[in-house]
Amino acid sequence: MPGIYLHIPFCRQACHYCNFHFSTSLKYKEEMVEAMLMELELRKDYLVDRELDSIYFGGGTPSLLTEGELMRFFEKIGKYFTIRPDAEITLEANPDDLTREKIAALRRTPVNRLSIGVQSFFEEDLRFFNRAHNAREARACLEQALVAGFDNLTIDLIYGSPTTSHAHWEENLKTTFQYGIPHVSCYALTVEERTALAHFIKAGKVKPVDEEHAARQFEMLVTAMQAEGYVQYEISNFARPGHFAVHNSSYWKGEPYLGIGPSAHSYNGESRQWNVANNAKYLRALKDVKDAENLASTLFGIEYLTPADRYNEYVMTGLRTIWGVSLERLREMGPGYEAHFLQHIQPFLANGQAKQEGETIRLTDAGRFLADGIAASVFADNA
Repeated sequence: MPGIYLHIPFCRQACHYCNFHFSTSLKYKEEMVEAMLMELELRKDYLVDRELDSIYFGGGTPSLLTEGELMRFFEKIGKYFTIRPDAEITLEANPDDLTREKIAALRRTPVNRLSIGVQSFFEEDLRFFNRAHNAREARACLEQALVAGFDNLTIDLIYGSPTTSHAHWEENLKTTFQYGIPHVSCYALTVEERTALAHFIKAGKVKPVDEEHAARQFEMLVTAMQAEGYVQYEISNFARPGHFAVHNSSYWKGEPYLGIGPSAHSYNGESRQWNVANNAKYLRALKDVKDAENLASTLFGIEYLTPADRYNEYVMTGLRTIWGVSLERLREMGPGYEAHFLQHIQPFLANGQAKQEGETIRLTDAGRFLADGIAASVFADNA
């Protein structure tokens, strides 16, 4: 079933590693909410199936929204879509936003899952990342969320930082387990273009990211998660049984979704759309447009997927997940795709980085850290 993603493009400050679209000025937050509500109305027909399995407030920092602003989104969504009673409704939040009062306000909304950007429980890491919260707030927000009844939590952690020793990474994981967090997303620190981190490394102010250091911490991560009963259902995502992320899983399984807000992406099975990644241009596009047909020229770009595109996207996501690549589905994509995949995956089957079980091929523990490179090896060219 489909989902809706809402991109809230505001943050209190810029993290050194982040290249997502956001603004640190909250001056136009009210206007942005109005524009996003207008986009929801204009694009209500994008999804053929109007019954929603998930709603995801991402960003940026959605925890900057007030209770009233959140409720306006739910009212608009409820007007045009049916939200399933068991729908997963996630809001990304920064620890410094999650005061007792804020958590109580969120409990009064339909939000039933918090995605908290902890990143680390150590001050040295948080200062290096330029996070707005401190280590005390990282722990306090989890304690307060659990006490308030938010037991469906997921947190983000970053490994591979030059400030993160193996001992501190091990302690980050132990702390996570102590709080009983049912879902954890762990990402290697990467250097994205046009970020402060990239500038600092180029200027020689900080050490480059050490791939061997990150690889060792990834191995520690996988071992610790397995020992605690978590399932690595996607390269970077670990969950206890019954807590796989519904919304993110729909991305990886190729299900349709509608993206609302600046830089948000949408997918309907045949094409991908992406909204302009500029707050001012987004606001101008929604200010005067009253017809959904006129949005294309001002709001978003669009790419129609070829059969090869669909194949490449499927193997890319499939090899990153527990569900793997189905040979039956490759046959359904058209002649030649199954044979192409089997030919190019063979070296990885031979060296133990992939394994075949019946009609499904998955990566092994040895292959998961190299998933993107392995996927690129089996891509098909557009004819």
